[in-house]
Amino acid sequence: MNVRRLLPHDAEQYQAARLRGLLECPSAFASSHAEEAATPIEEVASRLAYKPDGAVFGHFSGSGLQGVVGIQREGMLKLAHKAFIWGMYVLPEVRMAGVGRALLEHALEFAQKELGVRQVNLGVNTENTAALALYRRVGFEVYGTERGFLLVDGVLYDEHHMAWRVRSAA
Repeated sequence: MNVRRLLPHDAEQYQAARLRGLLECPSAFASSHAEEAATPIEEVASRLAYKPDGAVFGHFSGSGLQGVVGIQREGMLKLAHKAFIWGMYVLPEVRMAGVGRALLEHALEFAQKELGVRQVNLGVNTENTAALALYRRVGFEVYGTERGFLLVDGVLYDEHHMAWRVRSAA
């Protein structure tokens, strides 16, 4: 599995995957396709520039970018022991092939070794059973549920809040 940090030169592939995800799975993301489609590619490239407190990772194969995941350390001093996963998306044609797990494991290793955090959080639509199963397999646990987290086309969706803790941390 070829997972690496995305950089500004990956902006077009990243934006194409992100827009596809926003179209195919609108209830999985807080951003909407309409909001993101108008984003200039220069801004997308800027978002992928190196930052010491977070990264976006991509899984590549011969056919190009197959999935993405973002991770960001919390910014406030008293919260900096935590990071959060965002923007996780795997192309439907490669789901169930280990791409999502490889991305998550890479992001969690980065969080532990590079960011030095003790905990990683994420939010997931309660109806996204495949994502929930994946997150549980890598060690995330539900610690709460927010009712009506997202409103998409007049329908409210609930979100599970999940956490993964570094094994050596108390």
